[in-house]
Amino acid sequence: MLTDSLSIAISELEEEQVAVLVKERLASGVAPLEIVNSLQQGMAEAGNRFESGVYFLGELIMCGEIMQDSMAVLEPYLLGSNAEYKGNIVIGTVKGDIHDLGKNIVVMLLKGSGYNVIDLGVDVPIEEFVDATRKYQAPLVGMSVLLTGCQESMKDTIAAIRTAGLDTKILIGGNYITEVVRDYVGADYFATAATDGVRIANEIFSL
Repeated sequence: MLTDSLSIAISELEEEQVAVLVKERLASGVAPLEIVNSLQQGMAEAGNRFESGVYFLGELIMCGEIMQDSMAVLEPYLLGSNAEYKGNIVIGTVKGDIHDLGKNIVVMLLKGSGYNVIDLGVDVPIEEFVDATRKYQAPLVGMSVLLTGCQESMKDTIAAIRTAGLDTKILIGGNYITEVVRDYVGADYFATAATDGVRIANEIFSL
């Protein structure tokens, strides 16, 4: 049961109220990451409502957009506290696939959970995944896919990261992803819901 007014406001999709509360808390000296935490708790509740069928995709997308607007306000204040981030996560939609809806929701949830997310976008070449993983020394790489025809692209990208000798865990996500697909492409984890992505990230970074 949520008790924080900001958490409740974002979970109820009250866009104007969220904007007011974020600015009020910043003005009163509340730590930016504390505000992010309140937002994340509300987003997690929205995710739970989506998974239980109370919210539909439209509501989840709206919640993500409210979060995105809030993060845009908070980002300048967070830049000075990067040391407090839980860690770097590289994420992108694999080569050949231009769908980003699921990825964007995961990015918002991860940012709300205190991670520094390097979002490579869509149709990401293999080399870009490898270079970003190396540059940011990311302990976790997330790959999104919607098109079944892009499984080979995902498999090749994972193989390239392994060949480069990069010590990272790989999480794949998409509506049709299963344990069989995870095994086939060589990933460490798979997720079919955005909230699963956050749970797995938390597991990895707590090791």
